[in-house]
Amino acid sequence: MKVVDVERTIVDVPFTPRQHRITIESVSPVYNWSVLELCKVTTDTGHVGWGETVIHYTYGRVTDESVGRVLGESPAKMMNDDSLGAGLQMALFDVVGKILGVPVYELLGTKVRDAAPISWWSIDASPQDWASEAKDAVESGYTSFKNKPRPWWDIVEQVDAISKVVPADFKLDLDPNGSFQDAPTAIPILQKLAKYDNVAIFESPIPQENVEENKRIHEAIDRPIAMHFGSPPYVVNIRESLCDGYVIGGGKSTVVRQGSLSAEADLPFWLQIVGNGLTTTWAGHLGAVLTHATWPAITCINLYSHHLLTKPIQVVDGCHKVPDAPGLGVEVDEAAIERYRVPDEKLDADGLFMYPPPRIIKTAVYPDGSCIHMEGDQLSYFKRGNAEAQVEGARLEVWYDDGSTKWRDLFERVQDNPVAGRWQGR
Repeated sequence: MKVVDVERTIVDVPFTPRQHRITIESVSPVYNWSVLELCKVTTDTGHVGWGETVIHYTYGRVTDESVGRVLGESPAKMMNDDSLGAGLQMALFDVVGKILGVPVYELLGTKVRDAAPISWWSIDASPQDWASEAKDAVESGYTSFKNKPRPWWDIVEQVDAISKVVPADFKLDLDPNGSFQDAPTAIPILQKLAKYDNVAIFESPIPQENVEENKRIHEAIDRPIAMHFGSPPYVVNIRESLCDGYVIGGGKSTVVRQGSLSAEADLPFWLQIVGNGLTTTWAGHLGAVLTHATWPAITCINLYSHHLLTKPIQVVDGCHKVPDAPGLGVEVDEAAIERYRVPDEKLDADGLFMYPPPRIIKTAVYPDGSCIHMEGDQLSYFKRGNAEAQVEGARLEVWYDDGSTKWRDLFERVQDNPVAGRWQGR
């Protein structure tokens, strides 16, 4: 068997209406995740495999060079090479499974679970929007929700709003991406949040490379702490007991290696492999064979209005069933792919597509009347301790380019660094 063709198609799959407002209209760091590249691999046996890449997020894009390396080669020979890129590697596993008549999980290892845990996901948003997302999650069969605390929102108000609309056993996993700065700052915030029974896991409260401060947090907080695998190095993390589990992502070989090391340390982890229906199915196959993939995976499939599959993925009791049919075991909706295809004239010289970010000013507004104006997502400014990590009563105001001199002058000022001031509305 040999690969005879690789077809790549760029699609732009709309987000759900609320997520469009949360992520795109407010220009969050994930506003371009609606743009996917579909890889269709055909072999000389007549079999076809599919994969997908979130091209503005993935660990590895599919390149012309990657395509050239697989053409004329056995897909089984090439499929374990993570450097091929997310969508192409996924498609190779899919086609090999179809040729052999086995589900992908049989190519990965020994199945240990029939259904893989999965979590709802959202970037930062108002307490009201997070509560609405949580209600949708419950109605859609999810039992957990991972979200992003940010300094420009009141995280206590956000968690409180969610806790009022979800069952007592619904779980929240909170990821500040290191913005809680240091142990003295983080510990009181985490202890306050831990009073809510729904709060289950804290991920990366402060920068992960700070070993001593992370150790203090782990010893002080009675909730599991998650850290991205590899920072600090695995041996240091285990020796110093810095966390209770990991976040693991990347290509197949990387995921399996890190998942095996986590199992050796008897630490659970969640798979963070972001994408739509194909990617979520791929993550399910990996989760089916990795013994310690017991925390709910993060694929962000709930962002998308269409899964690009003929049968949408269903979540029941917080899990989605891993298909037993050959390959990935799902059927691609080619009509939907054509419907969302990005026309060639919109692609750049590299064959990619990116929305130009809207020109907006984001402003963190505090109860005392002070504020911080920002261009885009300036989380690093807060991580460095230039402003408060969390303030109760904080909120975000967004100011779109209205053509005024006032807007233009402020926009120019915030290009390099956020600007502190007093909130005077528009």
